[in-house]
Amino acid sequence: MNIIKNRYVYFLISLLVIIPGIVFMGLNWSRSKTGPLPLGIDFRGGSLLEVQFEGPRPKLEEIALLYKDFSTAVEPIAEPVIQPLAEDAFSIRSKTMTDETKGKIISEMEKRFGSKIILLNFTSVSPAIGAEVTRAAGFAILFAAAAILFYIWWAFRSVEHPYRYGTAAILPMLHDVFVVLGTEAILGYFLGWEADALFLTALLTVIGFSVHDTIVVFDRVRENSNILRRIDYETMVNHSIVQTLDRSITTQLTVMLTLFALVLFGGDSTRHFVLILLVGIFSGTYSSIFNAAPILVVCENREWTTWFKPKANAQ
Repeated sequence: MNIIKNRYVYFLISLLVIIPGIVFMGLNWSRSKTGPLPLGIDFRGGSLLEVQFEGPRPKLEEIALLYKDFSTAVEPIAEPVIQPLAEDAFSIRSKTMTDETKGKIISEMEKRFGSKIILLNFTSVSPAIGAEVTRAAGFAILFAAAAILFYIWWAFRSVEHPYRYGTAAILPMLHDVFVVLGTEAILGYFLGWEADALFLTALLTVIGFSVHDTIVVFDRVRENSNILRRIDYETMVNHSIVQTLDRSITTQLTVMLTLFALVLFGGDSTRHFVLILLVGIFSGTYSSIFNAAPILVVCENREWTTWFKPKANAQ
């Protein structure tokens, strides 16, 4: 199995997967004017109210009208984002409101819709705290990338050009980050899903899984570079990938099957988190096998020096 031979095909596949996500990030930005992803209350501030109806569940328009009736200049909670939960509950996101307003809304729901209301969850975050969380999230991702780059450089300091291993690990990691962000952008555009604290948790978990699998391949490359000195570098790297292929696929497939079961049979409150995690781990498995080690070969051969040079005509 010669994986390295078709490295540019795998690079092209990665590019084709990333581009739609970037397009939808732009569409989200143009539609909301707030950023490439629809952000949850954890990042932009606001209130989340989840209620269950013991009687018939009202229509979405009726809930929106009720919120409009309680909207004021101080608490402009009109035009909430309403999502059904199961068959008898709603998840309602709006701008920040107080506990007092929440109590009035629930009382009015019981009065207007003739059904007892069970409060499932109420979370309120001020816009200032949401902005602070957004900055902290960006810093966490940058810090993780820098720490991984330094660790790989240190771990592979005994081999020639250790910085190449760090670069070859960071680029596939960025690939996985863009795949996750693109998936979130597409889901947000069509389903109205919002990036929240659980989404950030999934993203950081994907980064960890991606680099973990990449280091396994790189460690085998390091071992074989000392053992298989008589063969060329490209063949040695390909042999290292094949040696770790079964382990990589088996390990990641076990995780993905568990996550897939949670997507199908888990609750609505975790489905978003699990689906993003599933997509990210699948992307991480792909990038560790088909992107990371091939990038090492590209760096070793300095292939970028010939990308834009015209090919010599055959004699």
